[in-house]
Amino acid sequence: MKLILAVLVLVFLVETQAQWYRFPGQAAGGAKDMWRAYRDMRQANWKNSDKYFHARGNYDAAKRGPGGRWAAKVISDGREFVQGITRRGNSDAAADQEANRWGRNGGDPNRYRPKGLPNKY
Repeated sequence: MKLILAVLVLVFLVETQAQWYRFPGQAAGGAKDMWRAYRDMRQANWKNSDKYFHARGNYDAAKRGPGGRWAAKVISDGREFVQGITRRGNSDAAADQEANRWGRNGGDPNRYRPKGLPNKY
């Protein structure tokens, strides 16, 4: 009887803790979304599209759940940190981070979409 009660309590706790077991899969999917946005940005090679792809990658990753949101934050913050150390592209780091937060918080990435960017992106 005690074993059955312990199992029921354990199952109840696991189910109520935001389904932690999904976090790794969400994080992996979020990292994939961030990579896709980066790849698309490089492929598009479109003037003034950087903020759009920042917002889109974060938006897509965050839609996956807490794990995707975490992956987007880690990747975005890591990228900006490395750029700050190497002093490459640091002039617009604050604007990049604003676009990252906008997308991660569910904002429409099209806010940053440059005119003429092909619909493919």
